[in-house]
Amino acid sequence: MSASLKDITIRNTLEPGDLGFITCLHGSLYGCEYGYGIQFEAYVARGLLEFYSRYDPSRDRVWICQHGERLVGCLLLMHREGNSAQLRYFLIHPEYRGIGLGKHLMQLFMRFLKECRYQSAYLWTTHELSTAASLYKRYGFILTEEKESTDFGKNVREQRYDLNFIS
Repeated sequence: MSASLKDITIRNTLEPGDLGFITCLHGSLYGCEYGYGIQFEAYVARGLLEFYSRYDPSRDRVWICQHGERLVGCLLLMHREGNSAQLRYFLIHPEYRGIGLGKHLMQLFMRFLKECRYQSAYLWTTHELSTAASLYKRYGFILTEEKESTDFGKNVREQRYDLNFIS
């Protein structure tokens, strides 16, 4: 793939098929890359249902990345209690990694976090996603919790990263 960042469009609206796309992309890519099972895909689907059912456009945001008509990545910000936000479902198709799209999405996430005057943000990931963890750390997220889990169809160590962000 010879796409560059300028070839990617990013929209903030959910359209028919997006929730299925995010679920499918997570299930297929993480299944292939990390051996996650169908349990992980069901976990993603439940989280997306929660996001959609609680969606408030003034407090929540979705970034859907497209190259032409092809959906190639996503990131969601979900409001939580205590003026906090959760970073969820950050994924870029392998053919589009390394072009700066991840960094760009994190910048958009941080900008929206500031605009909404959230005081903190957090995310959950696993110990296997070290490249993603490196990106989160560059934006000030700190590892605050670890727990063993079998929710992804195999044994993993889930990791929580927190960002205290007082505007």
